[in-house]
Amino acid sequence: MQLGLVILYFAVLLLLSSYGIHRSHLVWQCWRHRRVLARAKAAGERQLPEGELPKVTIQLPLFNEATVAVRLLEAVVKMDYPRDRLEIQVLDDSTDETQALARHAVERLRQTGVDLVYLHRVDRVGYKAGALDAGQKVAKGELIAVFDADFLPQPDFLRRVVAHFDDPRVGMVQTRWGHLNREHSTLTAVQALMLDGHHLVENRARFGAGNLFNFSGTGGIWRKEAIQAAGGWQHDTLTEDLDLSYRAQLAGYRFVYRDDVVSPAELPEDVSALRAQQYRWAKGTVQTARKLLGRVLRSNLSLSQRLEAFFHLTPHFAYPLMIVLSVLLLPALIFLPATDTRTMLIVDLPLVIGTTGSLATFYMLAESAQGRSRWSALARLPMLIALGAGLAPHLTKAVFEGLRQMSGEFVRTPKKGSKEGRYRARAALPTAEIGLALLSVLSVIASVQTGHYFATPFASLLARGYGYVAMLVVTEQARRRREAPTSSERLADASSTETPLAIDLG
Repeated sequence: MQLGLVILYFAVLLLLSSYGIHRSHLVWQCWRHRRVLARAKAAGERQLPEGELPKVTIQLPLFNEATVAVRLLEAVVKMDYPRDRLEIQVLDDSTDETQALARHAVERLRQTGVDLVYLHRVDRVGYKAGALDAGQKVAKGELIAVFDADFLPQPDFLRRVVAHFDDPRVGMVQTRWGHLNREHSTLTAVQALMLDGHHLVENRARFGAGNLFNFSGTGGIWRKEAIQAAGGWQHDTLTEDLDLSYRAQLAGYRFVYRDDVVSPAELPEDVSALRAQQYRWAKGTVQTARKLLGRVLRSNLSLSQRLEAFFHLTPHFAYPLMIVLSVLLLPALIFLPATDTRTMLIVDLPLVIGTTGSLATFYMLAESAQGRSRWSALARLPMLIALGAGLAPHLTKAVFEGLRQMSGEFVRTPKKGSKEGRYRARAALPTAEIGLALLSVLSVIASVQTGHYFATPFASLLARGYGYVAMLVVTEQARRRREAPTSSERLADASSTETPLAIDLG
């Protein structure tokens, strides 16, 4: 039994460590290809003459975004671009008051001379992908930019990226996400660091090395012809952006990443919204891997490109591995006591180095790349590891759902915007997180009693992560039950808000 435990334990540890080694490889790629990144910035900053600027359509997909829709529209119409070469499509699938708010804003802002088009579908076939596809069929622009509802695109966005499309091989330019509410709480600060790692390490490394990377769903601009050549927007996965990105690059188009062009956005401020967002991304990425990974591995891409694509499309499998490791840790500590230095080096040291060393360098680079202190990344690293562990049970379910079925309901991430609590994500009682927190507490005790002192901090982080997420979910749900209005209050609120809105819109 001990032999089987050792084999299984180290197999899981080896697989997890491979993702850690890959993370370190991305850091190395950023440094190695830093001149490529610098040249891309210089090429993009080249200003085209007014008469050579391409016609652009900006697509704004909405679904029940009453708290942020008007803010988005007012930001987009300030875009510094010739009015005769700019079209803005409001792709509204909403079923609530967002329809009225968006229509009214479109009518008002049209008076500024902007070509604004409001498109409302009677169904949500294909969800966001379906809306983008419907808009593309009538889009006037040869380039198509996309912004989600919680983004605030900057006025100079188009002028800073359109020059890349002088190269007919360029199919898409992705810009970096900024964070409007980074310092709102520990939760948003850690999320910001996670996303900075994706944008400032992963995307930069993949682009610099000539590997495949993806359109992030928003804050980017496409060549319309590239979308069509790749087979258009498809909705058989929940990550339509990742799916289209791979198909377009396999069709021969090249992508460009600009980390110096920032599109600010809102981070989820409660853990239920974060879990809903991460669930969709995890499930959709697994679905895309099912759909395209075989095609990628059989393609004429180089070995290094195919290997990088494998790691790009499979990162969420680390979550079920984390659960297995959490379960195995306690028996490993009990049955493999640290009676000598050799055992400690074999069991404990790889655990510490494999899980924290690569993360430290990865996120230190993400912070330094934007002019922030490397030490702030180190200070937040324990909380980042804990949050990742705490999300593991929920995202493990997403991974298995992605393996079992394609497509599914596109559950949008609730946005706070101008009115907190208008949209909320539902969350079930976190029984798995609570159980794993208790198990990890036992692992902490066992690590001390058996002398596995290297494992104590790791087990403590697991316990903290599972417990932290469970506590946030429970307290959020309890607070919402306390704040939930009675039936009479809901009726009164409805009557007080609907009438002025109807009068305001005439």
